[in-house]
Amino acid sequence: MKKDQLLTRRRVLLAGAAALGAAGTAGTAALLGTDAGDSRDDGEARTAGAGASTDGRHGSGTSAGAPGSRALAPSAYRLRPLTGDGAPPAGPPRTPVRHEPLLDMAGHGRTMVLTFDDGPHPRYTPQILDTLREYDVRATFFVCGEMAVEYKDLLARMADEGHLVGNHTWSHPLLTRMSRAGIRSEMTRTSKVIRNAYGERPLWFRAPYGAWNRATFRLGSDMGMEPLAWTVDTRDWTTPGTDVIVDRVEEGAAAGVVVLSHDAGGNRSQSVRALRRYLPRLLDSGYHLTLPRREFT
Repeated sequence: MKKDQLLTRRRVLLAGAAALGAAGTAGTAALLGTDAGDSRDDGEARTAGAGASTDGRHGSGTSAGAPGSRALAPSAYRLRPLTGDGAPPAGPPRTPVRHEPLLDMAGHGRTMVLTFDDGPHPRYTPQILDTLREYDVRATFFVCGEMAVEYKDLLARMADEGHLVGNHTWSHPLLTRMSRAGIRSEMTRTSKVIRNAYGERPLWFRAPYGAWNRATFRLGSDMGMEPLAWTVDTRDWTTPGTDVIVDRVEEGAAAGVVVLSHDAGGNRSQSVRALRRYLPRLLDSGYHLTLPRREFT
């Protein structure tokens, strides 16, 4: 009898331990937000989803959203790093230091770039802007600081109409005969005026007379500007006649060409009339007049 009582008591103890173990398992599952069955369904659902996203087809089993295949939302703390949602974005690339200016612009198809130097001028620049607006064309204006500070409204109009403004120094000096400090002053003062009137700092620089040296390339890079020269020089500053300017542009037209003209620095009425003639012809010939692009960005 005592033996039977001992066996009965042992069974009671084992049953109690099993009940406690089951209760502990249920409590742990409740804290983690899942149980053994849910874990199995979650794994099956993720596997099915992965298969569907890999081959792009619906599986032959339960369709998406059907009962029994819904995956539970994973815990956020297991997916997100403690320091944030991901790696910080990389900063803007540094402007390279060139050893020579860019002469043309590589692009797709028959693209050309129109540039105008020495302005803005209160008489000629508005006429050029009017023609560009008529044909919905964008151009690049390399402005001198001493002109830009007097006619900030024209820089604001360039910004409003989608044109690009570059740095052409303050007073149009021959930079190769200046000290490094003098070159920096010419470029810095002009960039400040452009930023205030145009709304953005200039990304392009053109040396007066096309006279470049190591200091201009280095300082331009330090200020975030690329050096841009030209492919076709209209030499409109010599006032050769409207027909000559038109011929020089049309004969030099080709994919990637950068055209140099002027909107100040003298009588530019020939440049204004020439633009009115060659611009529609270039467009009719299939050319796309665009802005220079900084490919390294």
